[in-house]
Amino acid sequence: MRYMELGNSGIQVSKMGLGTWAIGGGPAWSGGPSEQNAIDTIIEAVNQGINMVDTAPGYNFGASEEIVGKALKRIDREKVILVTKCGVVWNRKGTAWNKVGDRQLYKLLTPESVKLEVEESLQRLGTDHIDLYMTHWPSVPPFETPIPETVGALNDLKKEGKIRAIGAANVSIPQIEEYLGCCELDLVQGKYNVLERGVERDLLPLCREHRITMQAYSPLEQGLLTGTISKGYRPEPGNARGNKKWWQPGNMERVIDMLDEWRPLCEKYDCTIPTLCLAWIMNQGDEVNLLTGATAPDQVDMNARAADIVISDDDLRKMRDMAETLDK
Repeated sequence: MRYMELGNSGIQVSKMGLGTWAIGGGPAWSGGPSEQNAIDTIIEAVNQGINMVDTAPGYNFGASEEIVGKALKRIDREKVILVTKCGVVWNRKGTAWNKVGDRQLYKLLTPESVKLEVEESLQRLGTDHIDLYMTHWPSVPPFETPIPETVGALNDLKKEGKIRAIGAANVSIPQIEEYLGCCELDLVQGKYNVLERGVERDLLPLCREHRITMQAYSPLEQGLLTGTISKGYRPEPGNARGNKKWWQPGNMERVIDMLDEWRPLCEKYDCTIPTLCLAWIMNQGDEVNLLTGATAPDQVDMNARAADIVISDDDLRKMRDMAETLDK
């Protein structure tokens, strides 16, 4: 496993992190894995050298954090760079956002709410500090909070030792520039995979300029890039995949055909389709970090191999060119 500095924080993180949205289960994931399987997956990730474990309260109403907390009891806490988030709540009013099952989620980033959230997360995680604390989504009207006010609370938490570094997810370029004006921003998350390359236009260049780690989430497009999805598959009603572009009939079949054409590359690099797709991202630059969403120990083994694969420039370009034709 390769390692890199988290922004300018001095914290060393694995080039690949483990995302635990699906591990949290719930309606968005049609139930998800068993709790024991989820815990075993987290433990296996750490054993494989993946030291960054990413969770959030909004992943099944705290269930993901609780599962990560149970896994932490069986791992040396010092071996884990723990990431969680704030700004998505269900137990107090904010701007109505998403509904999961019959429960409403709200966006809220007031200083008071952020400080309540960190205490709730620490309790669920069973730890006394969070290594990287991120805003999950920007706040929006009618409960909009100016970024400097939110960041003020985050800076306070950093001074108190409850968090070690600050990050932001799903933020625009102007919003990132606001963060940089009032805090040390060490990581920004953005959706990035061979199908979704929008971050290359402006987010990646900005991160390079300011030495911010750009963490790619959804690197396998929620499982579509695993090569295991059949053309007849349709997401169940309410499934998180259902409203995504590449999962729509017509698009999904073309992606599957493209993956079949990549089988010779898998033979060349002695890897599976998902490992190849992960390696493609990890070969895009030193500042790029990868967040994978394994839900079983054997998936962790497969994903971790991607960190050691060096794809030639010609093959990287070939994969990009084939993916770009799907947009036409």
